Amino acid sequence: MKIKILGTGCPNCQKLEANVKEVLAELKIEASLEKITEIQDIMSYGVMGMPALVLDERIVSTGRVLEVKEIKIFLNQFKIPKD
Repeated sequence: MKIKILGTGCPNCQKLEANVKEVLAELKIEASLEKITEIQDIMSYGVMGMPALVLDERIVSTGRVLEVKEIKIFLNQFKIPKD
């Protein structure tokens, strides 16, 4: 799973990153986590509100900091089943 946080590094972006890391650790999900901070790169996603959360190149949230429980729901929906 590839996770991207789109944002310029503001406190809300940092909080979203911390929440995502907390969920990944708690659920023991292996994923690559990338922060996209360049405005040009963020705009390529068509995102107008930040921070934004992108899972496997699909935008799942924009313009707010998701709570831990909300992130769990999204990650469980996108998690690839283990063989």
